[in-house]
Amino acid sequence: MVVLGLITTKSPRRESQEELTMRINEATGLIPLERLALSPQCGFSSSIVGNRLSLEDQKHKLKTLAQTARAVWGSE
Repeated sequence: MVVLGLITTKSPRRESQEELTMRINEATGLIPLERLALSPQCGFSSSIVGNRLSLEDQKHKLKTLAQTARAVWGSE
């Protein structure tokens, strides 16, 4: 498995489902889709002072991740 850490946990920038899907599709040029997974880059508070992300930013990022995963891989 190859996990694509495409969602930044360092800034409040909100990735779109379209952007994530495009990047996943790019990765399928090297790795079959069934061997790919999607995740945030790392924890939302990966330093002692944390990152500039509100709770709403974090929720939005996780919601987008879940929606993208369902759209790309389907729900099981």
